[in-house]
Amino acid sequence: MHALMIEGTGRCAIHDIPEPTPGPGEVLVGVRHVGLCGSDLATFTGLNPLVSLPRIPGHEIGGEILAVGAGVPAAYAPGQRVIAVPYTACGHCPSCRKGHVNACRSNKTLGVQQDGGLAERIVLPHDKLILNSRLAPRHLALVEPLSVGFHAAARGRIAAGERVVVIGCGMIGTGAVAGAVARGAEVIAVDLGEKTAIARAYGARHTIDAAREDVAARVNEITGGDGADVVIEAVGTPGTFTQAIDLVGFSGRVVYIGYCKAPVSYETRFFNMKELDIMGSRNALAEDFTAVIRYLEGLDHAPDDLISKVFPFAEADKALPFWVENRANVLKILISF
Repeated sequence: MHALMIEGTGRCAIHDIPEPTPGPGEVLVGVRHVGLCGSDLATFTGLNPLVSLPRIPGHEIGGEILAVGAGVPAAYAPGQRVIAVPYTACGHCPSCRKGHVNACRSNKTLGVQQDGGLAERIVLPHDKLILNSRLAPRHLALVEPLSVGFHAAARGRIAAGERVVVIGCGMIGTGAVAGAVARGAEVIAVDLGEKTAIARAYGARHTIDAAREDVAARVNEITGGDGADVVIEAVGTPGTFTQAIDLVGFSGRVVYIGYCKAPVSYETRFFNMKELDIMGSRNALAEDFTAVIRYLEGLDHAPDDLISKVFPFAEADKALPFWVENRANVLKILISF
């Protein structure tokens, strides 16, 4: 069968690989759609420290069950549509013991620490699959990235009526916008250009184009000088990391989804003066996937506006180079099988 493989920095190609066979407790999934993530782009551009090459990318997977191994529950029948949960959990590290299986110390995410879903077929444990027949097949691949944003909203303990700034309105940031809105927050979304329009379409009450407006001044105006109750950072640059501390109000919360590829210098006095809660957010939990599925099923429009471009699998080797050349305008690229 065929798979897309990132061979080295800036190089990818479709390869022949062995056909997988499901063992006990495992399911053979026919991959139907895969979303490309920022981690896949970072791997392609040589900026992902967690990956070794060559690597089959792709962890945002929607597919169809083709066959099952021994001991798989009857509900996982051939023909059922599925969403992949792409993380592993050892069950005994400190994170797992505390119920934070999304942050397992030994996690191996598909497409990063192990080969991913940009292949015609993949074998996965049945308990890493979510059955869903209501969402359109192409929308199954949107669930995982949106879940990461929903998880950040949960980490921030966002409550109804709070003012929440989301910095970065890519796919993960859009999930944070939607997750905060679903919790009843008044969201202020910050990005450049067209992405602010997507944030408004998914519930942001205010949008700030950072290329044209003074972000701090606008947040100050909107919040009456109080600053945000919660700031979610979904970019991962030193400037946006420190900006989050500037924008959050006294006794506020900051949640970092992005991570910087360079050191960040803070004036740490603001941590104490404002008595801030500062949190990281990694991956997503089962309840975040459930919340996103419920959210997408309840939308009054199809979320196709989240999909920037679809490449057929035969042209999958062109997708990452396209993203490199069009970063400012890409929200989500799907590969369709």
